[in-house]
Amino acid sequence: MNFHPTAVIAPDVKLGANVRVGPYAVIEEDVVLGDDCEIAAHAVIKRHTRMGARNRVAEHAVIGGDPQDFKFRADCISFTEIGDDNWLREGVTVHRGSREGSSTRLGNGCFLMAYSHIAHDCVVGNNVVMANTAGIAGEVVVDDRAFISAAVTVHQFCRVGRNAMIGLSSKVVQDALPFCITDGNPGRARGLNLVGLKRNGFARADISALKDAYRLLYSRVPLAEAIERMRAMERTPVTELADFIEGSKRGFAHPTR
Repeated sequence: MNFHPTAVIAPDVKLGANVRVGPYAVIEEDVVLGDDCEIAAHAVIKRHTRMGARNRVAEHAVIGGDPQDFKFRADCISFTEIGDDNWLREGVTVHRGSREGSSTRLGNGCFLMAYSHIAHDCVVGNNVVMANTAGIAGEVVVDDRAFISAAVTVHQFCRVGRNAMIGLSSKVVQDALPFCITDGNPGRARGLNLVGLKRNGFARADISALKDAYRLLYSRVPLAEAIERMRAMERTPVTELADFIEGSKRGFAHPTR
């Protein structure tokens, strides 16, 4: 272990092998850090944070801070749970859960660029990218391999689907469809995320089926009929898209015609 002498580390912190802590970093009580984590200068890991292996936390990031929620009580014990192989850059903030025993969760292999923010009770999947100053409000769900561009804001309780891409400075107030690009103010679906789908190895037949499904969504076919026809395609990504739409509580960002 390599701790700078100016770092402040609570006595009950549990540290894995080869953890490195930089100058003036603070690690509060009841924190668990896995093997090979690196906490840079002036970063703060707040109480009740659990972090897996090989995470990098850059300068001035604050991980596990109290939620910005009026109903939150200071004596509440809630958590921040972070998986493995994440990179949290300068000034990133992640807030813990807002209710007793609740958690904010971040998966594996995520890249949170400078000054991005994850609010209380969010669930963020694996290999998610959030660019500079992107922010997601409380209880947002972001599925695997979503890309949230710089200066994006996502409204409370929204969902961002798998392999979705959110365009620069978009305002997302409804669920962002999986496999699609959502862009604008307010955010609307603008087409399939074809580059992302190809990079992630989607089969041509699945991409073709998703194109047909997307056309159904911006046609004048009633939504219930469109979903039925999507399910009849019997392609796994299209079925996932149909499930996402049917599970939407805030509504979804409809395609532009």
